[in-house]
Amino acid sequence: MTSLWGGRFSGKLDQNAFDLNTSLPFDQRMAIQDVKGSVAWAAALARAGVLTEDESSRIISGLETVEAEFESGSFAFADSDEDIHTAVERRLGELIGLLAGKLHTGRSRNDQVATDFRLWMLDNLPALDAAIVGLQSTLVALAEKHLSTLMPGYTHLQRAQPITLAHWLMSHFWALQRDRERLSDLRDRVAILPLGCAALAGTAFPVDRESLAEALGFDAPAPNSLDAVSDRDFAAEYLFCTALIGVHLSKLSENIILFTTAEFGFFELSDAYSTGSSLMPQKKNPDMFELARGKAGTLIGLLTGLLSTLKGLPSTYDKDLQEDKVPVFQATDTLLVILPVLAGALETMTVNGKRMAAAIDASMLATDLADYLVRKGVPFREAHGLAGKAVRVAAEKGVGLDQLALNDWQAIGPFDADVKDVFDLMKSVEAKNAIGGTSPQSVKEQIQKAKTYLQGE
Repeated sequence: MTSLWGGRFSGKLDQNAFDLNTSLPFDQRMAIQDVKGSVAWAAALARAGVLTEDESSRIISGLETVEAEFESGSFAFADSDEDIHTAVERRLGELIGLLAGKLHTGRSRNDQVATDFRLWMLDNLPALDAAIVGLQSTLVALAEKHLSTLMPGYTHLQRAQPITLAHWLMSHFWALQRDRERLSDLRDRVAILPLGCAALAGTAFPVDRESLAEALGFDAPAPNSLDAVSDRDFAAEYLFCTALIGVHLSKLSENIILFTTAEFGFFELSDAYSTGSSLMPQKKNPDMFELARGKAGTLIGLLTGLLSTLKGLPSTYDKDLQEDKVPVFQATDTLLVILPVLAGALETMTVNGKRMAAAIDASMLATDLADYLVRKGVPFREAHGLAGKAVRVAAEKGVGLDQLALNDWQAIGPFDADVKDVFDLMKSVEAKNAIGGTSPQSVKEQIQKAKTYLQGE
């Protein structure tokens, strides 16, 4: 089969130029979507009176055979196939003869590829969402087990206040939930149909594009043909979503990497999700989380790469847009590998609750000390200063904040014997009971709300 555009040319395309120009190595992933779009287009041409019902039926039957070959893995590509559209039309011609040449009436590869790409994304958004849900479900299950497990909370990577492990785990759940919401919101901008816009000016045949959109599962036809064939906002937005997912996974991974060190010892990863050293026999490395952290940079690079491609393009279609699919496919593949691995690693890791509790010292309750004074009528700013003074006095005496004698407390401010109650760690945590707080009761409410999101309510 000759190329879809060869009539204007008398010479053959240079082989190196053909290799550069071809997109088949990556756009064959859209094979099913290309066939699906062509089936809908054949039906639309019949409704418009461009094809007879018999012609449309024969074309659709041939396309269904092509689809079956793709699904069974028996489809044979030819060396002359420039892209997935060429391959499908070539094979259709082998099956039904010259009638296959009527399928491309009124459309261009410009609107065809944009449609295929959007269809592919619509088909694959649920898979990415499901992978995120898998990790979220693991976080929720772990949180339910550790509602009362204490750990240090950090700001500036310095010990700050005691929290529960459940609260920490759920903090990562909500970041992933925002990722899911962004992907869900993106779907509305993906579901705009370019097909029927042809190369740039729109089709010259009376195709009902609203019916065509409905047949393919789109919400509406694109309102402007020039914009429709050039618009890759949805691809850039998708890559932003995947990059931010990568950032959130990197943040989680950095914490796990830190907390599994001997210096912290809060968690230990199972052998199934750890690697060793080729030189040092004692090493147990958190490579899965390091890879996730590293992949965040790759995902960010895919986004910036596409944005750089798009920024200087003139209106309508330009061949530069052939660079749009590889980063989207790569980002998708990356996350679909990372997400279940992280879920499995978290599910099987060992939590060292005693080590975490031992990392909490009395000075981390200095805010509780200020709150104690506030409840006695001391203005918070003054209470903050007095609590800070108590920390300093304890440091000067070389004792823990909870080890100061009553006369030391009374020399600092209006403290009574009940000041000792401030240093009950579980009471400190339980006091943070407002919505979003770290108290077990508050976290239970978080978990119940999270479950409604996971169940799609």
